[in-house]
Amino acid sequence: MEWKNWSGRLSSSPARIWTPRDEAAVSDAVRSARAAGSRIRCVGAAHSHAPLAVTDETLIDVSALSGVWGADLDRREATVGAGTRIAALGEPLRDAGLALHNQGDIDRQAIAGAVATGTHGTGTELRSLSASVVGARLVLADGTAIECNANEEPELFEVCRLSLGAVGTLTQLRLSLRDAYKLEERMWLENLEEILDRIDDLTRSTRHFEFFWLPDKERASCKSLTETQAEPRYPLAGEGSRLGWSYDVLANDRPDKHTEMEYSIPAASGPECFRALRDMIRHDFPHLAWPLEYRTLAQDDVWLSPAMGRPTVTISVHQGIDLDDEPLFRASEEIFRAFDGRPHWGKVHYLGGEELAEMHSHWRDWWRVRDQFDPDGTFLNSYLASLAGR
Repeated sequence: MEWKNWSGRLSSSPARIWTPRDEAAVSDAVRSARAAGSRIRCVGAAHSHAPLAVTDETLIDVSALSGVWGADLDRREATVGAGTRIAALGEPLRDAGLALHNQGDIDRQAIAGAVATGTHGTGTELRSLSASVVGARLVLADGTAIECNANEEPELFEVCRLSLGAVGTLTQLRLSLRDAYKLEERMWLENLEEILDRIDDLTRSTRHFEFFWLPDKERASCKSLTETQAEPRYPLAGEGSRLGWSYDVLANDRPDKHTEMEYSIPAASGPECFRALRDMIRHDFPHLAWPLEYRTLAQDDVWLSPAMGRPTVTISVHQGIDLDDEPLFRASEEIFRAFDGRPHWGKVHYLGGEELAEMHSHWRDWWRVRDQFDPDGTFLNSYLASLAGR
């Protein structure tokens, strides 16, 4: 059997692929793999650009564990299946009067995979999906299911908030939500240098702000999203002038296959980091046909979060899958590291465990707890094991 990620850049030939339809079947799959001496990786929508799910042993596909399994309007929480695509959450949550605080512009990911890699949207006061997790249920390496939250198995909960799929198979998540809301979108072109000069005003003046810049352009495409009480306009207009429920306006169609590197930079250093990237790309990669993306992210307290403990700017560099991305990404990573950057866990980077440990103050705590619940490394592949020096 062959497995490929969304872009087709990553592939492997698992000895066995399990597609459990409930938690009991997940436990059966884990016990079967353990009995065969096989390591396990989990996958949802396969939208990661990092080799997190690559394995030639056992792959557990959780996509059938899908749906909103319970919603509590008073607590503003919902329990969702681990394999639920983000795109499938919007309407059921809205019917319950609820919504995600924020999400990225791609909604094809499974919620467990998005949480496990720290996926986020944009907004100076808005945190990643990992930071919205208030409880999790997972199957451990011995096949038993366990629930964790801030009060029950609190250290396991800290790992599960951004787990890289390395401590067990998530079956469900309990998410902190907010009341359902609507957004109005606006897009415009503006001179890049002027954007960078007044980036603080732009990011503070609206709930969501981001911009995209192509290397051969003097101007960048800006986007703002503002919360509104206006009546939604359906059918939706094209991107740039939509007014609708949050999940319809936050999500965009991005069908072109690509690879991506993203780093999180201290917010105060964002503009200068972007200028350094601009100058390098114009000099060394003037024919790059893919945009750089600039977003903001509130600080959080998730152990392995790139936004841990600091207001953050994220900058993404893209390349088409038909081209060699390594020269561009290595040159970009050198600049990102000079600005104290931390890589996105679901995207391309070239760092090892020692470098990552210097960036994340809870790195050793995370591995200590992970190893406590999976001492044999059942949920590690060779990539993750290499980060721990194994």
